[in-house]
Amino acid sequence: MKFFIDTANLDQIKEANELGILDGVTTNPSLMAKEGIKGHDAVMKHYKDICEMVDGDISAEVVSTEFNDIIEEGKKLAAIHPNIVVKVPMIKDGVKAIKWFTDNGIKTNCTLVFNAGQAILCAKAGAKYVSPFVGRIDDTGWDGVQLVEQIVHIYNIQGLKTQVLAASMRNSNHIVRCAEVGAHVVTSPLDAILGLLKHPLTDSGLAKFLDDAKKLQ
Repeated sequence: MKFFIDTANLDQIKEANELGILDGVTTNPSLMAKEGIKGHDAVMKHYKDICEMVDGDISAEVVSTEFNDIIEEGKKLAAIHPNIVVKVPMIKDGVKAIKWFTDNGIKTNCTLVFNAGQAILCAKAGAKYVSPFVGRIDDTGWDGVQLVEQIVHIYNIQGLKTQVLAASMRNSNHIVRCAEVGAHVVTSPLDAILGLLKHPLTDSGLAKFLDDAKKLQ
């Protein structure tokens, strides 16, 4: 399973990359705004900076909702770097755009996916990734990981090549559960990734080892 970090913060990307386990980055307009990135040129430069930091797929999201506008915006994003994956919303014109991008050699990530029907359309249109939003589904009282499992199952049965990119991770347990059900990728904030390192028995065991090591000196 690939690990992506879901952020536009360069320091957090650097920290995750230095762990040696980072396979890519996902971003969106909200994450860009959180970092105070404003203006078209600044956004494009920020994407380029991320691509130069991480050797892996970098999802850059369009903000257009009309087919022709999505295509034009996506072409500009894809031109930034070969690792750019154009992130397209799950709307009618988005699906049409994914098909166009696929036919023209541009990788895509279909975002804002909340049911299996949407995921089937993403895959049929040729998206490289589909992004079901686990945490947001949990917020509605349903189990987002079950949706990930359902999509993985359908793709396997139908022989669809689209990778399931589990998004909207809220905690480390989401990452583990998505791994259990076969997600090809998870994208999560840095704290959820670092949370995988932690266990109280690891801390107490290390303290005991270090204490005993002092006795050997």
